[in-house]
Amino acid sequence: MPAATHAAVSSKKRKSVKDGSSSSKRRAVATDSNEDATMSKITELEIQISESRKHYNNIATLLSMLDVGKNAQNPNLPVAVSLCRVFSRLIAAGSLTESSRADDNEKLIVAWLKERFQEYQKALVTIMRESDASAQVTALTLSMRLVGEQVTHIPSADSYVWSSGLFKNVFEAVIEAPEGQALQTEFTEKFVKAYEDVRFHTFTRISEYASTKRTTQTLETLITILSANDSIPDPSHTFETFLTKTSSSNKKLTSVSSHKKRAQDAWLSVLSNNLSQSQRKSLLRMMVHHIEPWFTRPELLMDFLTDSYDLGGATSLLALSGLFYLIREKNLDYPQFYTKLYSLLDADLLHSKHRSRFLRLLNTFLNSSHLPVSLVASFIKRLARLALNAPPPAIVAIIPWMYNLFKNHPTTTFMMHRAIHDAEFKSELDAEGMDDSFDPDEPDPTRTDAVESSVWEVVTLQTHYHPNVAAIAQIISEQFTKQAYNMEDFLDYTYQGMLQGELGTEDRPFRRVPVVEYHIPKRIFTDRGLEEDGGIDTAPGSLMRNLWDFT
Repeated sequence: MPAATHAAVSSKKRKSVKDGSSSSKRRAVATDSNEDATMSKITELEIQISESRKHYNNIATLLSMLDVGKNAQNPNLPVAVSLCRVFSRLIAAGSLTESSRADDNEKLIVAWLKERFQEYQKALVTIMRESDASAQVTALTLSMRLVGEQVTHIPSADSYVWSSGLFKNVFEAVIEAPEGQALQTEFTEKFVKAYEDVRFHTFTRISEYASTKRTTQTLETLITILSANDSIPDPSHTFETFLTKTSSSNKKLTSVSSHKKRAQDAWLSVLSNNLSQSQRKSLLRMMVHHIEPWFTRPELLMDFLTDSYDLGGATSLLALSGLFYLIREKNLDYPQFYTKLYSLLDADLLHSKHRSRFLRLLNTFLNSSHLPVSLVASFIKRLARLALNAPPPAIVAIIPWMYNLFKNHPTTTFMMHRAIHDAEFKSELDAEGMDDSFDPDEPDPTRTDAVESSVWEVVTLQTHYHPNVAAIAQIISEQFTKQAYNMEDFLDYTYQGMLQGELGTEDRPFRRVPVVEYHIPKRIFTDRGLEEDGGIDTAPGSLMRNLWDFT
């Protein structure tokens, strides 16, 4: 009996598995059959439309199969592709263009086709706004093909298509799509950068679109598209790549100045919009190389740069290069430039990640031999004072920078060599010291009396705990035989790199043993010796005993 029961159970299990497998196969076969039947129907409807006008109602049938109103997130893409082919043929054949000699019946047909075409365009835009990435890219490709067909075969629709027709709707859908990163990348790489007429009209659309206040995320998308177009045409540039054939005969599209004017307007609209602090910094970083070359009138950037310069902190540092370019190349009048530049020299600067960039610019700004000595001396003195509390990588860059300024402005070398010939005055200084004539609180760099002071701070740095800093500080006390130091050799130093340099030389002895304590305490944790000191805890190590109770 048990054996018989076991056999019966086994038989039922095998039968159940077999029936399930057959059911899955049947469902798969049924699904494939349905898909094949649907594709056959789509193809049949499309062929009938191309064969005879009496089958134009098939267009409405295909649109009902697309049914974006209910299935925008999962559209029937084969139907969308088929409709694109249908309308491309109709546009090329002139079926969507109304003839002046057409009868009323013909006009009704054209009007009906235009309505279906508008319905199809709206469906594609809806797919770009609401569907997944793959469907969005497909809808974009189909839409841009229709733009090309319209502009090529309907010359009268050229201006309308680009400015307020399908391309305008496509552009807005690309910008506003909630999950449209792939769509935006496809639009930028495959169309904006590839075709010069698309780029021209994209600049125009951005200019108009950003003329009203937009969200931070929207502006980020616009900045990404604009910054991707970093190939600025030179005066001899020849425009050759177009989405539509008729664009080659458009004088505005084939004009370098017209192209740059559209890009300039687009950038100005973005720069004057509701930018976040991080976006402003990002734009300032790319200002000189990616934004200013597009401008036929760079002075239009003055408001943005001066506003950024007045914000202070890292934003001011980043605005320096663009502002100085306008001062030097376009004769921008900004009389408070060096006063504002001097105010940026604070304790936070030498700890900032933009320190190297600032020192490069500062080297450029103070390079002119026509600057007053009092101004240059103030910058030298201010940085020397800040170097006392700066990290070693910053000091390593500051000392060569000071050396170069001393070489370029020889009259400032009095700050290094102030010989005192009056013996009585010298003995008085040795006994009582003297006050530094430099006024660190004076905001005007021409009135700080820095040129009457000295760079005693550099002498202090010659006994710095870090051997590299102490060694490089010695160059100020030696003969100035070197013409100039290459700043790039020092600007990219980091504390980690300097530490690794020391740790990587274990076999090399120290040239000078670093001093850890000026006075080495004899007792740290004990109170012995208090009676010897008269009960007053002044012995070395007393601070440790006063802070904690070790009993």
